[in-house]
Amino acid sequence: MDQQFKAIQAIENCNGIDINIKNLNIDDLYSGDVLIKILYSTINYKDGLAIEGNKGRIMRKFPIVPGIDFAGIVLESSHRNFVSGDEVIATGWGLGETHSGGLSQMAKVKGDWLIKKPQGITLKNSMSLGTAGLTAMLCVLEFESNFIKPKDGPVLVTGASGGVGSASILLLSNLGYEVIALTRGVENTQYLNSLGASQIIYTNSLDNEDKLLSTAKWSALIDTVGGSILSNLIPSIKQRGCVAVCGNTAGVNFTTNVLPFILRGIRLVGIDSNYCSVEKRKIAWNRLSNNINNEKLELITKQVGLKDVFSMAKEILLGNIQGRIVVDVNHI
Repeated sequence: MDQQFKAIQAIENCNGIDINIKNLNIDDLYSGDVLIKILYSTINYKDGLAIEGNKGRIMRKFPIVPGIDFAGIVLESSHRNFVSGDEVIATGWGLGETHSGGLSQMAKVKGDWLIKKPQGITLKNSMSLGTAGLTAMLCVLEFESNFIKPKDGPVLVTGASGGVGSASILLLSNLGYEVIALTRGVENTQYLNSLGASQIIYTNSLDNEDKLLSTAKWSALIDTVGGSILSNLIPSIKQRGCVAVCGNTAGVNFTTNVLPFILRGIRLVGIDSNYCSVEKRKIAWNRLSNNINNEKLELITKQVGLKDVFSMAKEILLGNIQGRIVVDVNHI
């Protein structure tokens, strides 16, 4: 197929990384058994790192199209589970890192990386959720498997105005949990209340004393930031509570002690949305389609075109983005 399309492509050269919107052909894509016309992608924190100088070496193979998730329509398939016309979602599996990703009008990937879009959401809404929504749902599944119920008390969400935080608040509040949102600034208060947070607390109000145990406050924690904030919160988790760790914007290192684990029996769970199984993804996406209010999704969604990706990448690294950035890749 000789078809030209537009994509953001990164090329490594002697002067660093050249990353721009370029005209590509199907032959420029990496190998895969399913060819997809992409309609929507997103900008996640990881994408911001990639686009803004490949910080953290997110992109590890060149030339490459960044973008860790996308939604679109199958054009051609030799995979047993997909046929032309199927609406599909792709997240993780090294997209935008070792395999060309979603900031493109076309993609070619392994069918084993795809899931069919559930009927309860549109392709656009699937990217309003995207990797962030999948991560939030994986956290909730861990809570449920550890028997954390709404009656057990409030759930705290850190980095609450970001993508995973916003999706978590929408999801948890719709499932009947009381949600407490932790954020840096008062400018996020009205936004977080509109999503369903019953209380807002601010990072600068946290007790920074190095306590082995603190007053038990939260039945569970979705932590999107890591670092000293995670260290500060672990001692305040209730008996048999659960901490789901899924981000590191505040740092990759944290300190703790054994007492919250052996005296309160709390569980610390890492959330891997990149390489989790297809079976778990199907469960998570079906739950998202049934348990997310599509009208409220609009509250966390800002839609941009392909050329806007570069400015949005800067803003997401500065922490200036509320919720999710959906990219209409066919609007330049």
